[in-house]
Amino acid sequence: MARISFLLLAILLLAVAFPAEVIGGGGGGGGGGNLKPWQCSSKCSSRCSGTQYKKACLTYCNKCCAVCLCVPPGLYGNKAACPCYNNWKTKEGGPKCP
Repeated sequence: MARISFLLLAILLLAVAFPAEVIGGGGGGGGGGNLKPWQCSSKCSSRCSGTQYKKACLTYCNKCCAVCLCVPPGLYGNKAACPCYNNWKTKEGGPKCP
């Protein structure tokens, strides 16, 4: 009985800490991409290859890819190809994903 109570409490805490909008990256619908999590690194390396801020780009790209399971094609722009990636915003309202 104690294990069930603990499990229910843990699920409740996770639901409060990570509402559906955050889990889906703010894109509405749980990501929507078709990448596998292990593919994010290579896709983000390609996307961030042309920037002088490579470390920051890779950090945020990989974070966004892990949630959205997609990375827009090309080095810049083309975010319409990945709505979750495109719609995830910072607290200030700017784009979260590079």
